[in-house]
Amino acid sequence: MLRFLAIVAVLIASHAAAAQKTVSFPTSDGGVVFADLYGSGEKGLVLAHGGQFNKESWSAQAPQFVAAGFRVLAIDFRGYGKSHGPGDKDPLGARLDLDVLAAVRYLKQTGAKSVSIVGGSMGGGAAGAASIASQPGEGRLIDRLVMLGAAPYGPAEKLTSASLWIVARDDASGGGTELRLPGIRAQFEKAPEPKKLVVLDGSAHAQYLFQTDQGGRVMAEILSFLTAKELPKR
Repeated sequence: MLRFLAIVAVLIASHAAAAQKTVSFPTSDGGVVFADLYGSGEKGLVLAHGGQFNKESWSAQAPQFVAAGFRVLAIDFRGYGKSHGPGDKDPLGARLDLDVLAAVRYLKQTGAKSVSIVGGSMGGGAAGAASIASQPGEGRLIDRLVMLGAAPYGPAEKLTSASLWIVARDDASGGGTELRLPGIRAQFEKAPEPKKLVVLDGSAHAQYLFQTDQGGRVMAEILSFLTAKELPKR
């Protein structure tokens, strides 16, 4: 039976991957974002990559999210692939939150009733900034937010989304001299409920966590958070 279920899971993932297509949509500041679209349905999920990655870097995770019932949009930030817009020569200094918001609104305009985001490193910071920048009157534009090895670009207390923060204990920047956990924990403490912080062993940063022996746990934590009917407060 377990072997049969494993085969079924592989077939589902293969079908999801085969259903991929590339779409594009404008940003509010005149840019254009290109993205890979997987699956269908009324639950949208934006995947926002880190600085060392691109939209294709989610190809192993996207089918798993599709199998969990999500219509998945993996974006290229401006300055990556064909995506472009103001500041695309230096994406880290650009308004990447506008790329995320454009993706969220694209999913909403094409039938999604709710949209969540999973972002790694740079993408996690941009996703947090997008949650903060959501316009009054739009309701909870971003339902749930997952940040891998990241904190929002902006004051965490202004987040408008439920949030899951995942970071490795020894994840460090600055050539390995500055641990990210203290800063992420400080931002987490300021964030509104509901929220959850998961600290993993090791030093893998953001999307690199999927390549470790804890990759399965990372995916399980994300799926549990995204699919829970109600999120308990800490």
